[in-house]
Amino acid sequence: MSYSCASTEAVCSSQDASNSSKSSTAGLNPSSTGGGSGNGNSSSCANQAQSNPNPNRRVPAMKVKKGCNSTETGLIPATTEEDLLRNAIITPEDVLGLQKITENYLCAPSENVYSIDFTRFKIRDLETGTVLFEITKPPALERGQGDKKDFDPNAGRFVRYQFTPAFLRLRQVGATVEFTVGEKPINNFRMIERHYFREQLLKSFDFEFGFCIPSSKNTCEHIYEFPPLSDEIMHEMILYPYETQSDSFYFVDNKLVMHNKADYSYSGAP
Repeated sequence: MSYSCASTEAVCSSQDASNSSKSSTAGLNPSSTGGGSGNGNSSSCANQAQSNPNPNRRVPAMKVKKGCNSTETGLIPATTEEDLLRNAIITPEDVLGLQKITENYLCAPSENVYSIDFTRFKIRDLETGTVLFEITKPPALERGQGDKKDFDPNAGRFVRYQFTPAFLRLRQVGATVEFTVGEKPINNFRMIERHYFREQLLKSFDFEFGFCIPSSKNTCEHIYEFPPLSDEIMHEMILYPYETQSDSFYFVDNKLVMHNKADYSYSGAP
């Protein structure tokens, strides 16, 4: 079973960044929220150059790709993780053909040659404005103080979320992410995010960030509108924490450059 998700174009807007953190996770992974099934999404984004010689330059609005429901991609052949790991280049069509959550990362951290760094992530209930989750990545200087012998190359690629059962009944959730890019311009920056409960696809989202200028700091909010889940599925998702999982794939010019993972519990105390 899968759920459809219609989409609209994004509108650029300025946003204030908060430095507070409400989670102690192993790293920062800007995956969207689990649970629920999206029938719509939109996004707003702001882009600020850190060393932009033309500060008055208009930054293109982020566009959300149409047709993000996996059932609309029926012509895409099914793929397996084993097949993709043998490919030199992994494309969006490759991951859209996956039938279940991946067990491994499909690309190495070294594939991120654009120095894309996610620095802040926040989830909020749009109806009440309540912040449900927030994490900010420590400054680079602070992160570099650890023992290099204990450095984990996959640190920051996985997040474990803990929510209450009430989260599954939310109708609109906003996910704000801040990220910086290095000295290379980024063309056709795209994210495909697929959520599963066990081996059942709950939803598949497809966002196009477009062009990111070099040495810039970017803020985007994805807004997900969730139709209700059946009581049976919600009961199972609550009963079996962390069996709801997601893969977030990031592409530049149709080549996979980053892969993040997350899992979710909805059994927390109210």
